[in-house]
Amino acid sequence: MSKTKSYFFCGVGGSGMLPLACIVKARGHAVGGSDRSLDQGRIAAKFDFLRGLGIALYPQDGSGLTSAEQVLVTSAAVENTIPDVVKANALGAPMMRRANLLAELFNDAPTSIGVAGTSGKSTVTGMIGWILHSAGLRPTVMNGAVMKNFVTPDAPFASALVGGAEYFVSEVDESDGSIALYRPRIAVLNNISHDHKSMEELRSLFGDFIGKADHAVLNLDNDEVARLADTLPSERVISYGLGRSDADLCAVDIVALPDGIRFGVVEKANGARTSVSLRVPGRHNASNALAALAAARACGLSLDVAAEALGGFAGLSRRMEIAGTANDITVIDDFGHNPDKIAATLSTLHDFPGRLLVMFQPHGYGPLRTMKDELIACLVGNMAADDVLIMPDPVYFGGTTDGSVGTEGIIAGVAAAGRQAEHVAERADAGKRLVELARSGDRIVVMGARDDTLSEFAASIVAALQL
Repeated sequence: MSKTKSYFFCGVGGSGMLPLACIVKARGHAVGGSDRSLDQGRIAAKFDFLRGLGIALYPQDGSGLTSAEQVLVTSAAVENTIPDVVKANALGAPMMRRANLLAELFNDAPTSIGVAGTSGKSTVTGMIGWILHSAGLRPTVMNGAVMKNFVTPDAPFASALVGGAEYFVSEVDESDGSIALYRPRIAVLNNISHDHKSMEELRSLFGDFIGKADHAVLNLDNDEVARLADTLPSERVISYGLGRSDADLCAVDIVALPDGIRFGVVEKANGARTSVSLRVPGRHNASNALAALAAARACGLSLDVAAEALGGFAGLSRRMEIAGTANDITVIDDFGHNPDKIAATLSTLHDFPGRLLVMFQPHGYGPLRTMKDELIACLVGNMAADDVLIMPDPVYFGGTTDGSVGTEGIIAGVAAAGRQAEHVAERADAGKRLVELARSGDRIVVMGARDDTLSEFAASIVAALQL
């Protein structure tokens, strides 16, 4: 990307598009974009932020594309009938997928750190970015979530950090197969479980990804990842695990806290030991921290320096984020949407007393078709007898979709297993039902992905509880 270009992002407000647009703009390129949410009058603050960066915004009607010199950037989900795509074709303007543009930037970096896996990618990416930033290494970080450490009044949507050219840290996605585009110097693989693709496809994609790296940071607590670790030369693997003395980095003496987690870390190679005190809760975050520490060691940082930096990691938006408390009822905003993420959140919350009222809105019909049985098993296995699950219909903002498997099937499966579960079709009505059910000591958990208005929904529940 040495030559200055003009890029137009279709869906510029998306979680994967916004940080990339910010990085491209900061590197001196002209950037414009459109978004369906902008046209619908939603999440205005996000688009005000983009305008403040000098990114020109247009309706998603093709009007922002005026020259064959512009490069139209789209996600894999954008359909050919979208007016921006139609206009680009008419102009003869080149088009590229978001993942291809990101991979181009990533692969150009001398120290490229790719974070992969079914769950935990955004958190580990944020942790690594914060460690390197704290060490003065000026990383560029591409994340799918807002990193609280980098939020300022001028940058409220800090899902990207623009640094130097040496270090590029990014989460990489396997759902559309684009993980194959990346050539990481350091590859982090947190876990593998059934999500968007078959297990056979996932094993192949993740195996190829770590196989390209000089250093592969691998989680031995996940059986699938542990099997892949055996396929690589031992000198290229940095393994980690909770309570695993056979791992290169092992977490010991784990103590769960309501607002964090504390543990020791032992490095097998030299017997070095340090302590970590995280401000984000859950054993899954202890595991995420080990992954970040291992990546930092691969960058040449000492274990003590990396661990001290992690103590200042503030977390990510919508990861068990407290939206507010009213009348002794706490509302939690959470990104949980697949079985691993949902299980991690519910398990962490159940470490401490209080009934859970869970509102889970799926981020589309496709995930329900793919993961129906796994979602039911996860919810049944991680809900207590007095917990209540409420599910509205999946989020839908337009486009073609197969709605053959809906929320009702999940609710029926959970209820059949003896858990309390209700289908409330409209999200607004689901919010009213939560407020109606809530009593002192309860925790209301708002779960779902790819919809920034869920945070507004969580805030509205806090407000309703105060009435």
